[in-house]
Amino acid sequence: MSKLLHRSVCLSLSGIVLVSLSACGGLNRASQSAVGLVTPYKIDIVQGNFVSREQAAALKEGMSRAQVRDILGTPLLTSIFHADRWDYVFTFKRQGVEPQSRRVTVFFEGDVLSKVQADPLPSEAEFVASLDSGRKTGKVPDLEMSPERLAATAAASQAVPAKPLPPLPTSYPPLEANAN
Repeated sequence: MSKLLHRSVCLSLSGIVLVSLSACGGLNRASQSAVGLVTPYKIDIVQGNFVSREQAAALKEGMSRAQVRDILGTPLLTSIFHADRWDYVFTFKRQGVEPQSRRVTVFFEGDVLSKVQADPLPSEAEFVASLDSGRKTGKVPDLEMSPERLAATAAASQAVPAKPLPPLPTSYPPLEANAN
């Protein structure tokens, strides 16, 4: 009878081990599908100079380098081998959205703008709208004061007399202690 008991215990333990191993495989598949649902947060990566359609339209042949820099900003790429060329490169990578990449190249003859080559550029309003796509925002606060509230604030500030400031000290302690 001990052989029979031993055999049934071994079969029972083998069954438990098999069920446990198969359950582990099921848990593994379930955990893998759960991991697929949860994705890590990836920050938006903005690199380079954003140039809008309005900025590119403001460029005119014959402008000086300083005028171009005032409109477009400092170029991202300048080369000692191409001293008469400035490259403005912009890339924007965001999780779940196709990366954006744009390039604007300005060419100079001496110190004068001669030509501009640019990818299709969005307007400033279009670019700002693309930044907020898919994000939920709350109510936008009113950033202007009504004329009545502005007048009340001005009247309240004039009604309270300003207190005079205390006199400034005539001497100050030394900045460093003597290291004797």
